[in-house]
Amino acid sequence: MQEQLARAQEEAAMLTAEGTAGGGVVRVVATGENVIESIKIDPSVVDLGDVEMLEDLITAAVNEALRTVQEQASAQMNAIAGNLNIPGMPGF
Repeated sequence: MQEQLARAQEEAAMLTAEGTAGGGVVRVVATGENVIESIKIDPSVVDLGDVEMLEDLITAAVNEALRTVQEQASAQMNAIAGNLNIPGMPGF
């Protein structure tokens, strides 16, 4: 069981998820280690000159990407752990 959990944690760390905001004008990719891998911004948003709006879009996309990758990791861990309540494990 410990080997399975360790393998699941390694696999969860390799996950990636994309978050978007503003209808896709901001795209963020996060890893299972909660690291932001990339941020892509459509140039049309930059041309608007509204820095506050761009900051809000980036924040929303980052939060969505992190939430999605955490949900994926939790689902993987739950499948391996059989929904056991193990303190300190992601998703528990």
